[in-house]
Amino acid sequence: MKKLLPAMLLLVALSAQADNYRLPKNAAFEEECTSCHMAFPPQMLHADSWRAMMNDLSKHFGTDASLDEKRRVAIADFLVANSGGRKTGTTRDAAGKPLLRITETDRFDKKHREINAATFKRASIKSPANCTACHAQAAAGDYNERSIIIPK
Repeated sequence: MKKLLPAMLLLVALSAQADNYRLPKNAAFEEECTSCHMAFPPQMLHADSWRAMMNDLSKHFGTDASLDEKRRVAIADFLVANSGGRKTGTTRDAAGKPLLRITETDRFDKKHREINAATFKRASIKSPANCTACHAQAAAGDYNERSIIIPK
């Protein structure tokens, strides 16, 4: 049992870290992306997803988020370099296209499967993409279950 305890403690520590994302600094990313929404951790999507998203900003979820080419490429390179891997789960839809929404990933589904769809429609939440409604520290990369408060 003495040998098992350190392994169990390590497992608990790693699982707590699994819901924390390192948020690398990038001024262009922060400036451009946070002008409309929080800066989602790049690790939440696969590199192919970020490439696809950044290659068509004129139709960015119903908004024209076009950037000059130099800035677009710089942000795309940053997102790809810091993108997620195994954590994201499935990275393509049924037609083989890269997923563009974090809310479509296996990881999101797994973490939110107990949340009723009506909960996301509450005026206090509005959408599954509004992470900060329930995860008060989401902007800092903290999505730990212990800090979740689902608003009424």
